[in-house]
Amino acid sequence: MNKSESKYFNTAAKMDEALISLLEKKDFEYITVKEICGLAGVNRSTFYLHYETTRDLLIEALEYINAQFLGYFTTDAETTIEKIKSGKLEELIFITPCYLTPYLEFIKDHKRLFAAALTRPEAFHSYASFEKMFEYLFNPIMERFRIPKEERNYMLAFYIKGIMGIVTEWLRKDCAESVEVITGFIIKYALPTEGISG
Repeated sequence: MNKSESKYFNTAAKMDEALISLLEKKDFEYITVKEICGLAGVNRSTFYLHYETTRDLLIEALEYINAQFLGYFTTDAETTIEKIKSGKLEELIFITPCYLTPYLEFIKDHKRLFAAALTRPEAFHSYASFEKMFEYLFNPIMERFRIPKEERNYMLAFYIKGIMGIVTEWLRKDCAESVEVITGFIIKYALPTEGISG
């Protein structure tokens, strides 16, 4: 990355951070370009050099905040992949409180950003956010479970869309239920033999 590219991305990151910070205080509809620029320390022409509207910035801010969370999975990719290759199969089921709780707490901590993203479903349900998790986690795990390659994207779509549907409903209700309750719902619906007796 050259100096001008670095400056461009640094400026974009400042505006992402400014929007995220403003969303902690007010709803997205009431945030202005002037406020974003003031907090980011840039002028309006710089904003419009990067984005057409605040909604474009919203999409980028969502990707920016997701990258921070997903960065956890790539800090030591080789170790993660090795663990997946050698671990017990029962340890490779990620629909458990151990994995769901931090994810849901992350969403709750940034609920204004995620709720605002609901106005742009293509951003909220973007698979781009899951590319790294697919590469480092889901694909190697499905390999261990001997899921045929041609089925993996369908299986991933089924689980991601189901989980995101629950998260969407939770956000619409302003995360009224606890993280533990939502975790329980996801486990109950995703793993019915675990969560439904009868």
